[in-house]
Order: sequence, then C-alpha cells, then structure tokens
Amino acid sequence: MLIAVPYILGAQSSLTLIGARASGMGYASACSSDEWSVFNNVAGLAEIKLSTVAFSYDAQPSFKNFNRTAAVFTLPFKFGVSGIGVYRFGDTIYTEQIVNGSFASTFGIASLGASIHYIQYNTEGFGRKDAVSISAGGIAKITPIISIGAYITNINQPTLSDDNDERLPTILTLGVSFKTTDKLNIATEIRKDLDYDAQWKLGLEYKISPKFIFRTGVNVSPNAGFAGFGFRSKKLNLDYAYAHSLTIGGRHQATVAYQFKTK
Repeated sequence: MLIAVPYILGAQSSLTLIGARASGMGYASACSSDEWSVFNNVAGLAEIKLSTVAFSYDAQPSFKNFNRTAAVFTLPFKFGVSGIGVYRFGDTIYTEQIVNGSFASTFGIASLGASIHYIQYNTEGFGRKDAVSISAGGIAKITPIISIGAYITNINQPTLSDDNDERLPTILTLGVSFKTTDKLNIATEIRKDLDYDAQWKLGLEYKISPKFIFRTGVNVSPNAGFAGFGFRSKKLNLDYAYAHSLTIGGRHQATVAYQFKTK
C-alpha cells in the first residue's frame, strides 16, 4: 500500500490542520468533534463534554525543518465550549507561531463556532511579521447518520506585506460524514484555497473495540494516503498517524489527550 501526505505552503503559511486522529483520516475533519477542532473546524468544539488538555507532535525525519508541535486546552460551559491553542512550525531559520482562542456552541441541530488567531512569522535576516486572522465554521446533524460541516479559514485575509499586497490565504472547506454504525464513520470533504485547485479528501474511522480504533484516508490533487490508530480509556486518549510521500518522505504524528472534570 502506498501512503503519501501533502504538505502545502502558501503565502508564507504552513498547513495548520493538526491532530493524529485527523491525520489518520487524511484530514477529512470538517465534521469531526474533538479538542483539535481548535485548529480544524472550530464548530466541533461544541460537542466536547469534559475539559481536555492535549499535545501533538508532527515529525518528518528526512526534513526536520518541517516539524510541527501544538497544544490545546478546552473548557466546557453550560452555554458552549471555549478553547485555546498554541502552534509552532519550523526551525531557527524560519518559524511560524500561532496563539488561538476559540468558542463554539450548539443551536438545535447545528453547532457554530469562531476563532481568532494571532500569527507570528520569524525569518532569519528578514525580521518578524504579525497578523490577526479570524475563522468560523458550522456542523449540522441532518440525521443520526449524516452530518454536514463547513468552515472558512482566514475570513479577513489579513495583509502580511503592504509592498506587494501579500495576504494570508482564505480557505473554504465543505464536508459530509456518514456514521453508518456505532463502529464505522466515513467522511469526505472538498478543501479550496482561493489561490489553488480544490483538494478532495476521504477518510474512514473504524472502532475495532471500545478502546482501539483504526483509521485510513486518501487525498486527490495532490494525491495522498494516510493511516493511523487510536487508543481510548476513561481519561486518556492516544493517537498515532503515519504518512509517506515520494517527494518529502515519511511523516509521523503522535497525540496525547487527557480529559478531566472541572468543578
């Protein structure tokens, strides 16, 4: 089986979708609800029932400059769920760092959320650039089986450089998930960067047992494949995903999350 992963760089911005669960499903995460919704579809935060702290490390051994790390914390309230996250990409020569604040709530069959990101770019010899970006999304449970998710990243398309009108890219994502049984979830989505061709994603998540989960996924344009697994206990969640590309080699992502009740 051939497994590959895309790594898209555009307008001086790395791919900020993260979390080993999402990666194992080819990042077909528009309808996913977990703590990593802070960086994916923020509307997914609304389904979180317990406070959660999580950490993810995404490594590419053949090119360590592309390594990524992120941490999130979520806190449920009676009227919604808030989340904060930090993200870092790069090395000593070039880095991207993000601090993210998010909130989501449920209204009938729909969950809606929004997030604000403070983004900092540091390039050796060229100084620092800062930007503030806004993203928003929604997830609607049409039936117990079918959910539809959509979100917009960088709605305000903030300017990075006035000299050449360089801006962060606006990205539109629309997805559908089919939870055909309690064990099987199939998700598909279209992701469109306004400056590039659309990308199609398909992901599958199968619960082997109450504690063990298998995942796989594919992308088209660029072509890619993904695989991973997860472990669930009462408070601790562990996830791992592996991806391989003929152009950039293999990637490994590991995520750990701890859930706890707050007073």
